[in-house]
Amino acid sequence: MTTVNENYLKLPGSYLFSDIAHKVAAYGNAHPEKHIISLGIGDVTRPLIPAVIAALHRAVDEMGRAASFHGYGPEQGYAFLREAIAEHDYRVRGVAMDASEIFVSDGSKSDVGNFQELFAAHSVVAVTDPVYPVYVDSNAMAGRAGTYVDGSWERIIYLPCLRENAFVPEFPAVRPDIVYLCCPNNPTGTTLPRAALQAWVDYARREGCIILFDSAYEAYISDASIPHSIYELEGAREVAVEFRSFSKTAGFTGLRCAYTVVPRELKVSDGRGGQVFLNPLWNRRQCTKYNGCPYIVQRAAEAVYSEEGRQQVMDVIAGYRATAARLATAVRSIGLEVYGGVDAPYLWVRVPVGATSWSFFEHLLTEAALVCTPGAGFGIAGEGYVRLTAFGTPEDTQEAIERMVAM
Repeated sequence: MTTVNENYLKLPGSYLFSDIAHKVAAYGNAHPEKHIISLGIGDVTRPLIPAVIAALHRAVDEMGRAASFHGYGPEQGYAFLREAIAEHDYRVRGVAMDASEIFVSDGSKSDVGNFQELFAAHSVVAVTDPVYPVYVDSNAMAGRAGTYVDGSWERIIYLPCLRENAFVPEFPAVRPDIVYLCCPNNPTGTTLPRAALQAWVDYARREGCIILFDSAYEAYISDASIPHSIYELEGAREVAVEFRSFSKTAGFTGLRCAYTVVPRELKVSDGRGGQVFLNPLWNRRQCTKYNGCPYIVQRAAEAVYSEEGRQQVMDVIAGYRATAARLATAVRSIGLEVYGGVDAPYLWVRVPVGATSWSFFEHLLTEAALVCTPGAGFGIAGEGYVRLTAFGTPEDTQEAIERMVAM
């Protein structure tokens, strides 16, 4: 009989957001009269901007004509989008970038989960805690995590990010091979100061580590001192892979488009005394396992970089930022501590004394029909907090605020 990959049997229960969905569905079935408002999963609610819609229509029309029809595209992404990314996301910020270093995909969640395939099974992984679950689960599936015991994996190095250290991870006592950093951070909504991020780049260069840098929320950065890309820092091209997404920037959660940057000089050990470059290896992986993001979606993403597209995206993000500010003010007004929510669409809320993150989740759901994300679902250091998102509609957000204050 065929045998399953034993690493999947080590995974604890179901995916965090599946657990939340089941609990919310059960409450909704028992209370059909309730209007449940979700401040939990980070899905956008505002529609695609007009520039994107117009580009989609043009691309769909192209696909309906023989002369302009597009079948399989390049696995790395069309040149028109890769060049637009290189110019508007990097070169305008003074960062050298070649289109050959950019790989367009159908989502940064997929890329972050898949990139670990390039590393040896015995590689030691370090993650911030609390942490986006995909970083950990994908390595557990690959056999790098060991055994799950009392809420953590025995072979994963956890880097606590707490209010006591201003949510800045400290260097581990044991050298890792791979370090996952997320800035602005999901779930805490906090950022790494330039000096702290430079210190991590210097650490990776000194110790021979690779940083997998998730910057899916960089468009929300309002503080001019916070880098938008890790490549703004000296030496980062030698040690870092960067992941970016159009999902939260331009509302592509239902359209699916992202990209990963793998600098040409980035290399690791080949296990035989030599070194090997990662850019051609990621290209090889994508060519084997991926047929490319759809043409019409890439044309839509290209429109984000047009003059009108950039302004429209900025207006949408400004709206989400305003929602985050309103939520933060309301939560503080009821006596709870709030972190994040300034340079990110997430608020990290400390639960009342005596509560746990899951008990506070249940309290909000049953008493106010509000959904949050329990911090414990993001790791041991997430206990005592819940995550709120600013992606709700203005109307739902206002009602959620009123319910919280009344409760």
